[in-house]
Amino acid sequence: MNKEEQGSIIDPSASSQLSRRGFIQGLTGAGSFLGMAGLGAFAGTAKADNAPRDAQGNIIPGFEKDQQATTAAQGWQPVSERKIKVGIAGFGLCQFGAAFYYQNHPNVEVVAATDLDPNRCAQLAQRVGAKKTYPSCEEMIKDKEIEAIYIATDAPSHARLAIMALNHGKHVCSAVPAVFGFEAEGEAEDLFKAVKKSGMKYMMNETSTFHADLYAKRMQYQAGALGKIIYSEGEYYHDFGPNGLSGYNPKTGKVDKFGWRRGLPPMWYPTHSAAYYVSITGGRFTEVSGLGTAGRYPEFQAENNGHKNPFGTEVAMYKTSEGGISRMAVSWDMKNAHGEKGRVYGEKPHNPKISGQRPPLPPGVGGGGHGGSHGQLTNNFIESILLDKKPIVDVCDALNITMSGVIAHKSALKDGEWMKIPQYEL
Repeated sequence: MNKEEQGSIIDPSASSQLSRRGFIQGLTGAGSFLGMAGLGAFAGTAKADNAPRDAQGNIIPGFEKDQQATTAAQGWQPVSERKIKVGIAGFGLCQFGAAFYYQNHPNVEVVAATDLDPNRCAQLAQRVGAKKTYPSCEEMIKDKEIEAIYIATDAPSHARLAIMALNHGKHVCSAVPAVFGFEAEGEAEDLFKAVKKSGMKYMMNETSTFHADLYAKRMQYQAGALGKIIYSEGEYYHDFGPNGLSGYNPKTGKVDKFGWRRGLPPMWYPTHSAAYYVSITGGRFTEVSGLGTAGRYPEFQAENNGHKNPFGTEVAMYKTSEGGISRMAVSWDMKNAHGEKGRVYGEKPHNPKISGQRPPLPPGVGGGGHGGSHGQLTNNFIESILLDKKPIVDVCDALNITMSGVIAHKSALKDGEWMKIPQYEL
């Protein structure tokens, strides 16, 4: 796999309202979905023979290569001796809850684990060393010993569980997306208010944020080297194939190709692409015009999916808060299109003297999948609690990324009509 396929920034100057239990009975959804699936080895690492695969047998984008842990971390300095007591929700088909190195972090004690499937709950607890288990995330959230919750459940449950945890005084790290689907706009307001009222830390695990080249551009931008970003692009491509991706089907009570993922609007999962502007600048998308192409597979016909979605590929053009333009795309049906990648161009050239190296990680904490982003996200979230600082993808960034896609899909349904995007600022 070449560098671009891992999510590089190419720049010439630089190298429906169903119950949560219904959604996840027998499958903790987010853990097996697309690029946010979990990994199979004990420390959260993956190899070619056990990496998560789709229905066609192809490795899911983001897991082709895995940056594993080292026995000693060069340059890492502990910021505290304190251990944050963490509860992990969701193991999933691909062991997602164990894939982000919480169990290896020296400032974390995993005290509890949960999954709606009892067998997977037990496996998760064993994998992360949790002594307590709960039958649901809702029950685990009530545990007063837990300080922070890692929500690795199905996408439709993320916002509701995050809000509940925040209201119980827990810090929250959520898998992507922050909000989902038809309920996204209302959920976004509720999540934003819950974060603001609680004063707790909230972070969304957007993996593109710690792709090496994206992070390097972030450092360039933060140092003022690029000036304003004139144009940016982000892409997340994964061909579902004719067999689609399975999910829980509330009509049959089984995991099958007619589950909640069937016909999923591409822009309801915009995060790996939209991060190529938001996670570099911390800026906002203000308006969007979206277009879609008719899906190539039967599931991407409005009458064949519960989302009434006709699109297999969607492309959005955004206006940015600093006066630039962004093109963001997500596709489930283009042949030979693969992975997470982007391009960023500013007013000024890339400055090679500015280091873009990612922060060192603690001993035993590897980079993990998605270009070595997993361990970085966990370390950033834990340090945001210990140092009382803003997480790298806080609630405002998370909602801007997610809502930009939701509104883009609405625009595509209206054939490119320009629409305003809600703005969130703490």
